[in-house]
Amino acid sequence: MTRNRIDERVFALYDDYCHGRIERRQFLSRAAALTVAGGSALAMAESLLPRYAEAQTISFTDQRIKALYVDYPSPGGTSGEMRGYLVRPSGEGPFPSVLVIHENRGLNPYIEDVARRAAVEGFLALAPDGLSPIGGYPGNDDDGRAMQKTLDQAELRQDMANSARTLKSHALSTGKLGATGFCWGGGATNFLAVELAGDLNAAAPFYGRAPETADVAKIRAALLIHYAENDERVNAMRPDYEAALMANNADYRMYSYPGTRHGFHNNSTPRYDEAAAELAWERTMAFFKTHLS
Repeated sequence: MTRNRIDERVFALYDDYCHGRIERRQFLSRAAALTVAGGSALAMAESLLPRYAEAQTISFTDQRIKALYVDYPSPGGTSGEMRGYLVRPSGEGPFPSVLVIHENRGLNPYIEDVARRAAVEGFLALAPDGLSPIGGYPGNDDDGRAMQKTLDQAELRQDMANSARTLKSHALSTGKLGATGFCWGGGATNFLAVELAGDLNAAAPFYGRAPETADVAKIRAALLIHYAENDERVNAMRPDYEAALMANNADYRMYSYPGTRHGFHNNSTPRYDEAAAELAWERTMAFFKTHLS
């Protein structure tokens, strides 16, 4: 089912479900209770659930890359240890590096695919699994979302910071570090821009929570910030964030993509907007190539 045929109220329920405000059962039952034109609201709701096998764009056996799971220390994090998906271009290296941060459900197949996309573009990519200290991504987003909610958020953010430092110091890294992330990972990318200061060269958050205004002065990385047009919760933070960036003479650029919704880059559900996602990704890769070369 295409996104143009899905009722706005179903999209609103899905947003609540994605962000953990309601559970899957409530999402589907509330959708089923709606009366909509042009079809079944329950069918619309079910069509929004991710289909990862259909969304893969780069195979894990692609000859242009080499991928493996790696373990590394994470002092001050959830457990002191972390695991991530490390993908490198097939050449000798070293390579500029990009951290790829997942949404609020752990390292699912979509984020692994994004890491492979970055590696195809010439970057050493690490996609950490914030759920690894409690067993790792469980194979489905519902359980992953529930697991991530149990974690101490400050410790989880520290795991992301330690992942960034591990990647920056990797033997195959040039020492130039970028970060990108989606939804929760977009907010974590903004956090890293504050936390890592000059150790992060470039950051490209997708529809993520803005940092505290008082912390923006700590940012040294160049920023490429992506917004969906129809994303009231995240967009409400934009004016204060931009004002603080301007006040601190930050190197930043913001884009809003017309007609898009939160999650428009994720090609596993009908929220995906192909034209906007491809444009945002092209901009992100060009941005990293400029600032990490």
